[in-house]
This record gives sequence, structure tokens and C-alpha cells, in this order.
Amino acid sequence: MDQQNKRVVLVTGATGGLGTAMCEDLHKNGYRVVANYRNKEKADKWKAEMDAKGISVSLFAGDVSNYESVGKMVTAIEAEIGPIDVLVNNAGITRDTAFRKMTYDQWRDVLSSNLDSVFNCTRHVINGMIDRNWGRIINISSVNGQRGQFGQANYSAAKAGMHGFTKTLAMEVARKGVTVNTISPGYIGTDMVMAVKEEIRNQIVEQIPLGRLGGTEEVAHLVCFLASDKASFITGANYSINGGQHVY
Repeated sequence: MDQQNKRVVLVTGATGGLGTAMCEDLHKNGYRVVANYRNKEKADKWKAEMDAKGISVSLFAGDVSNYESVGKMVTAIEAEIGPIDVLVNNAGITRDTAFRKMTYDQWRDVLSSNLDSVFNCTRHVINGMIDRNWGRIINISSVNGQRGQFGQANYSAAKAGMHGFTKTLAMEVARKGVTVNTISPGYIGTDMVMAVKEEIRNQIVEQIPLGRLGGTEEVAHLVCFLASDKASFITGANYSINGGQHVY
């Protein structure tokens, strides 16, 4: 399939551990991958590393917490690359602290980056998907949006909100050939998790029935499946991928 006929996928927060694995797997599965970023220096270095591995991605800057910034980014992508067929809402941050110490800025920053971003990005691509009668929205949530976590009232609220959004939008666009799903990873072996002190990391692993951290490629594989035609009857779902740490 030539570049012009490939489906276009936009991955937000693409330069992190999960985003990188998603971009690699999506590329290998025949998608034209567009990577969103905020930090140009980091993104340029990341792009060089991807090029060295033979992974073709196109970089586009945009602050996903800002509605107007996302609008400009999507307009630029559509003009240069083409309509966005698949959106992976992967961007997010943490600002952990016990709620009694949490500042308004810590609350607002996490809600803006993790939840407002889902509205901002989805709102700018959904009508095009509806018009073309095909689309995929994949929201990357967290096990801590399903069960809660000490010090993460902001993060857990945002991640739980993502799936509420998924369920309602899935109903609204189901007859238009657009699916909307959530993935809720547990503890994955990203650079951020591996940077945690070894003794703390070992305590985390002890709580996981499978006895290990998840692999970024395992989450990426699930993203590729939900983005495919083979997943066309799956919508409004929340896929747990946590090694049995939280079951319900």
C-alpha cells in the first residue's frame, strides 16, 4: 500500500515509552503515523532514533491541553498528511500528592493534560470520521482510574473520566462506523517506572499476580488491534491490561 492510501493515525504524547511503542507497532502494521509533541528538542532526538530503526513518523507540535493549539495542529496535519482516521489519546502527566495537600494548580494541570486533552483532540477529528463513515478513537487511561491510588485524586479522576467519555461517545457515533474504546494499563516497564527506586519497584511487582511489569509492546499490540477493521464490533469497552493486579 502506498503512502497516499494508508490510514493516518495521530498519537498524542508520542515520545514517551508507551507512545514510542505504539508508533513503532502502528508503522509496522501499515499505518501512516503522526506523532504529537510539545518539546521540540526531545522530539527531534526521538525522531532521529525512530529513523535509525526504520520507523517512519511525521512530527507535529501541539499543546493538547489547549483547544486552539490542537485545532491548528489538526488543520496542519490534514493539509500536509491527510484526514485523521485513528486518534490515540495517550498524552498525560502526573502531579501526585495527598489530596489534603493538593493545590488547585496540581488539580487543574492534570485534568487539563489528561482529560481536557481528550475532548480537545477528539472534537477536532470526530466530524471528519463521521463524514467518512470510519474512525477509531482509543483513549489510554490507567488501572488507577479503575481502582484509585493514594496521592492521585487528580490523576484517578481524570483517567476515570476518560472512560465515561468513551462510553457516551461510543453510543453517539456507533452507527457512523466510528468506534471508541479505552485501554487501562497497569504498571508498564516504561522509563518512568524503571526510574523508580528498585525496592519500590519490587514492591509493585509483588502486587502483580503475573509477577512482572507489563511491556510497552503489549499495550501497543492492543492499540493496533482496536485500530483495525477486525475490531469493528468492539466499542464502548475498557480493556484492562494489568497482569491481574486489578480484576472485577
